[in-house]
Amino acid sequence: MALLQVRDCPDDIYQKISRVARREKRTIAQQIIVMLENSLGQEISNRERRLRVLERIDSRDVPKKAQQIDAVALIREDRDR
Repeated sequence: MALLQVRDCPDDIYQKISRVARREKRTIAQQIIVMLENSLGQEISNRERRLRVLERIDSRDVPKKAQQIDAVALIREDRDR
């Protein structure tokens, strides 16, 4: 896992993070990770995000013409060139 170090953090910000971490029963490092995830729009886990993407892919309508393409034949054709 990567290491992230922040220098010259203003005291008031550090104190606010510390209070929130105590209230949430987390370490300061855990709280910072939660806050970064939230600010980056990653409130849900990576696994859940991947499942949602796969669901969106499965729900798409694939044209009949695309469904009839034989992938094996295309690969063979490309290799035979």
